[in-house]
Amino acid sequence: MPTVEELQKIASQVRRDIVRMVTKAQSGHPGGSMSSADFLTALFFGVMKCDPKAWTRDGKGQDVFILSAGHLTPVYYSLLARAGYFPVSELATFRQYGSRLQGHPSVEKGLPGITQASGSLGQGLSAALGLALGKKLDKDDSTVYVMCGDGESEEGQIWEAGMFAAHHKIDNLIAMTDWNGQQIDGPVASVGGEENLEAKWTAFGWEVIVADGHDMDAILKAFELAKAAEGQGKPVMILFKTDMGHGVDFMAGTCKWHGKAPSEEQCEEALKQLPETLGDF
Repeated sequence: MPTVEELQKIASQVRRDIVRMVTKAQSGHPGGSMSSADFLTALFFGVMKCDPKAWTRDGKGQDVFILSAGHLTPVYYSLLARAGYFPVSELATFRQYGSRLQGHPSVEKGLPGITQASGSLGQGLSAALGLALGKKLDKDDSTVYVMCGDGESEEGQIWEAGMFAAHHKIDNLIAMTDWNGQQIDGPVASVGGEENLEAKWTAFGWEVIVADGHDMDAILKAFELAKAAEGQGKPVMILFKTDMGHGVDFMAGTCKWHGKAPSEEQCEEALKQLPETLGDF
């Protein structure tokens, strides 16, 4: 298990990867990738039990992760590469024609680490429930993790899946929401009216944990509580409070960087704020 300081260093490099990938491609979604980088780093490097060398798409005997908010591939691909699923150098091909690193996760080209194609918002949670239910039927005691967005949670399918999971006591599932309060058209509260996600998920019968998604100690504690709740008859939702674009001052806290690529000059300014810790691709 890496230390908090080691996880923070990995997260910094992941953010550098995100900025550089999106700038090079002049396409992609940096805002939510940046906001979710800390807790997903903790998940991939400190919590989830999965051997990249032994990874298979069926996920038997290993923990599985699904990115329901499928547009956030910059953070996903960086984490997979840094964890050893494929060469870090391949990050330079992000969104290029013929690349395995497509704009949304795809299983078509067999990229290691991608269990489920995603990006049609609202569907990933349902897919994760299917995997979790399959593991229960197979008596496989590993865990399914899934990340949703708060804007994505305006989709009705999210709440249909929420009802199904609670009713069928799918308690080997740990879901996360990147609760950054922003979506492509503006603040979530003004677009769809997110209200209180904690109260909603509690009312839907889930075990709910709320944590600061940029405090590594709080993140690890949230995962510890989530793991302790497994097998108790309820699915778990961790609501990570975050800032869109976190880590770069001119990108933070605004919907403007949901799906906007930085210029070369903006990229250089952003990288000055993000220490290089593992070496750039």
